[in-house]
Amino acid sequence: MQTFDLEAQGLRALNTTLHALKGQTNETAWEIINPKGSHAIAVGLDAPVDVTVRGSTGYYCAGMNKQATVRVKGSAGPGVAENMMSGTVIIDGDASQYAGATGRGGLLVIKGNASSRCGISMKGIEIVVHGNIGHMSAFMAQSGSLVVLGDAGEALGDSLYEAKLFVRGSVKSLGADCIEKEMRPEHLELLADLLKRGEADGKAKPEEFKRYGSARKLYTFNIDNASSY
Repeated sequence: MQTFDLEAQGLRALNTTLHALKGQTNETAWEIINPKGSHAIAVGLDAPVDVTVRGSTGYYCAGMNKQATVRVKGSAGPGVAENMMSGTVIIDGDASQYAGATGRGGLLVIKGNASSRCGISMKGIEIVVHGNIGHMSAFMAQSGSLVVLGDAGEALGDSLYEAKLFVRGSVKSLGADCIEKEMRPEHLELLADLLKRGEADGKAKPEEFKRYGSARKLYTFNIDNASSY
């Protein structure tokens, strides 16, 4: 395992080193120590490497991730895994606002709670939150899945498109055009797989969740629905 002391060597040197790992590399395991809440740690990775951050991070950790597995042994600031393309990001603690925003692929796992706007405008990413999520989560979520083992805040799924939302606990309120939907066998199968990959299969069963999705009334402007916009 390669160990990188962020306090001693600096953020620019860290990301430059990790960005150089294109394609196949023998240096597949990395450990980052002394992150001390630094921003933009391990952003833009594009190699099948494993990166462990020993501590909490600031803004945009693991943003634009491709292929890599990034685990944060602490909590993450706003925008973790923002615009993620593939790979896996695991946060052992809590995540701040807009975790997984605009994510296009890959898996984001948050072992603690997530703040407001989790999964905002998600475009294919899969997000598993072991705790609760805040208000306006999955706002304008287009595709992908959001799994919440705890509770959800106000306006869940506001202006939702075709993303699938699964919540085990209570939902404070649903956003515009978001409704509860039937949980069919294919959804139970999908959820079981997400719980397993999200390291949560021992904590909850698919049958304990409710599914939420789009009522499909706001896809295009209709004067009859003007008050709902």
